[in-house]
Amino acid sequence: MEPAPGPQEKYHLITRNLQEVLGEDKLMAILKERELKIYWGTATTGKPHVAYFVPMSKIADFLKAGCEVTILFADLHAYLDNMKAPWELLELRTLYYENVIKAMLESIGVPLEKLKFVRGTDYQLSKEYTLDVYRLSSMVTQHDVKKAGAEVVKQVEHPLLSGLLYPGLQALDEEYLKVDAQFGGVDQRKIFTFAEKYLPSLGYAKRVHLMNPMVPGLTGSKMSSSEEDSKIDLLDRKEDVKKKLKKAFCEPGNVENNGVLSFIKHVLFPLKSEFVILREQKWGGNKTYTTYEALEKDFAEQVVHPGDLKNSVEVALNKLLDPIREKFNSPELKKLANAAYPNPPKAKPAEKGTKNSEPDDVIPSRLDIRVGKVISVEKHPDADSLYVEKIDVGEPEPRTVVSGLVQFVPKEQLQDRLVVLLCNLKPQKMRGVESQGMVLCASSVGEPRQVEPLDPPAGCCAGERVYVEGYEGGEPDDELKPKKKVFEKLQADFRISENCVAQWKQKNFLTKLGRVSCKSLKGGSIS
Repeated sequence: MEPAPGPQEKYHLITRNLQEVLGEDKLMAILKERELKIYWGTATTGKPHVAYFVPMSKIADFLKAGCEVTILFADLHAYLDNMKAPWELLELRTLYYENVIKAMLESIGVPLEKLKFVRGTDYQLSKEYTLDVYRLSSMVTQHDVKKAGAEVVKQVEHPLLSGLLYPGLQALDEEYLKVDAQFGGVDQRKIFTFAEKYLPSLGYAKRVHLMNPMVPGLTGSKMSSSEEDSKIDLLDRKEDVKKKLKKAFCEPGNVENNGVLSFIKHVLFPLKSEFVILREQKWGGNKTYTTYEALEKDFAEQVVHPGDLKNSVEVALNKLLDPIREKFNSPELKKLANAAYPNPPKAKPAEKGTKNSEPDDVIPSRLDIRVGKVISVEKHPDADSLYVEKIDVGEPEPRTVVSGLVQFVPKEQLQDRLVVLLCNLKPQKMRGVESQGMVLCASSVGEPRQVEPLDPPAGCCAGERVYVEGYEGGEPDDELKPKKKVFEKLQADFRISENCVAQWKQKNFLTKLGRVSCKSLKGGSIS
C-alpha cells in the first residue's frame, strides 16, 4: 500500500498543467490541515466531446491528491444561457451529461464512489439561495456583471437579464456547495475574480480558484471542408476517429497550437505517466516517453513524425472511448442520446413551381470568409473617411473593397498586408464605388474608438478559407440575402477573447495554419 501523499506532493498533483492558481497560500494552508474540497461545474448545453477528457484528467489528479470532489451539472445555468432550448430538452440533456461524464470518468479509472454529483436545481431554487441572489443583485453593478461574464456569456448590445444573473449564480455555488476551491478553464477567470470580490460582501469566505489553459481542439485547424463535423464525439466509430485525426493540423516540428500534442500533454500523460509512439521497426520501432517534455522536444526536432504521433493517439483515444461506446450501446442510452440531441428536421423538398428551399440554420459555415492580400489602397474620391482597396482573394481578378478605416489605420499599414475578408455579402455601392466585400476588424468597446484589422496567421496565402472551429463543413451561401440578416445575426456573437483571438460563441476563427487574431483589442467586438 502506497503511503499517503504529503501536502507538497498533493499541491503538485492539484496544480500540475494548470495555467493559473488564485489563492496559492490558502491552498497550501488547507492542505497542511485537511483534504481540499473542490468543485467543477458544467452547463448541460452542447454535446460533450473528447475535449472533456481534459477536465476529467484533472479531476483524476484531484482524487489522487485526496480531494473531496463535487461535479455540478449546472442545468439552471444552461437554461439561463441557452433559452432557445425548452426546459424539457434540458432535463434530457442533464441526464445525458450525467451518464456520459460518469462513463468518461470510469474509462480513465476514476472511482465514482469518491465523487459527489449534484444538479444545480437541487439547491438553486431554495429560499435561502434565492434570497442570496437578491442580496447580491443589490450590491453588483451592471458594469461588473457584464465584465465578469465577458468570456462565457453571450455579449450583445442589449443583453437579456438571464445572462447578467449567470456570474452571480456561479459565485454563490461556491458557498452552497461548501467547497474550498472551484476548478475551471482560464476563460472563467473574470467570474472567479468576481466571486472573490463579492462573496465576502455577503459574509462568505473567498475561495481558491484553479484554472486550466484553453487547450487547442484535438482535430486542430486542418479539417477538410467536406467534413460535416470537426469535433470527435465520444460515441464516434473507430473509422470516424481515424478519418478526423488523419486530417488534424499537426505540422512537422510545429508544437504551437498543436491539438494532438496538447491532448497527450493534458490527458494521456497525466493518466498513464508515459506515452508510447507506435511505429514500424524500419522507422526505429516503438518508443516510450516518460515525460511530455521529451516527446515535445523530439517532435520539434522532427524525430517523431506527425503520422506516427496521430496513429499513437488514435490507439490511446480508442482505448478511452471503447467503454463509453459499449455503455451507450444499450437501448435505453441510445434512446436518451437521440432524445437529448435530436437530428435537426430535414428541409422539405421545394414544391413544383416554387423556389428552391434556402437553409434556415444561422451557422458560421454560411459565411464565405477568406484571407485576402491588399494590393493597393487609395482614398475614396468622394469620401474622406473611406479607402478603396484592391484585395487578392485567390480569384482571377482582385476585388474592389470600400472600407471606413481612414481615421483608424494609416494607408501604409494596409498596403501589402494580409486581411480577413467577408466575400459573400451582396455587392453594394458606397458613395459611387461598388464594394465587393468587407474587411473584418476588431473594434474597442469604449471611447475613444479603436479599430484594428483582423490578422490571419503568418504564412497564409490569399484565398485560404477562414472558418469557425467546429464549422469547417458545409458550403457557404453563394450570396447572403440582405433581408435574411444572416451575417448580422452571427455577428452579434463575434468578439475578441482576452488572448486577442477572434471568436464566435467562444469558438476560434481559424485557418489551416492556426488562429485569427488582432493586435491588442481584448474583449472587443468584430465588424
